[in-house]
Amino acid sequence: MMRIITLMNQKNHYLEKFYSLNESELLRMAKKDFDNVESFYQMRDKILELIRYLDAQIDRLQADSDGDITQDIRRQMRECLNIKDEYVNRILAQDLEILSCIETAKSNIIRELQEIRKSKSAMGRYKSGLQPHRRLNEEV
Repeated sequence: MMRIITLMNQKNHYLEKFYSLNESELLRMAKKDFDNVESFYQMRDKILELIRYLDAQIDRLQADSDGDITQDIRRQMRECLNIKDEYVNRILAQDLEILSCIETAKSNIIRELQEIRKSKSAMGRYKSGLQPHRRLNEEV
């Protein structure tokens, strides 16, 4: 049972790393710095892989256990689960913020592209408006 608690603590450690990674990336995104997004998502995936591995190990050990759990072990497991729940809730809130930052940046890019398209269209109309005038002068 102590091995399960060790694995639960390791899982909480990686959840903390995940939370810290999100926090630092949120600060970058708040400054409109999205240069690190690809490596950010790769790091998140690696941490999630480790957490999935730890979950599998915990499940395997639980299935192999005899079921005798002391009060102290129960208390430690409850503490680990409470910490995990706290990190999961914080991470979910961060993910909503991250999605909001990305959605805002995406909307801004779309708006800028639409403005560029309008400008090009206006320039095209302006240029095409000058050409017939020149042709008239040439014909005279």
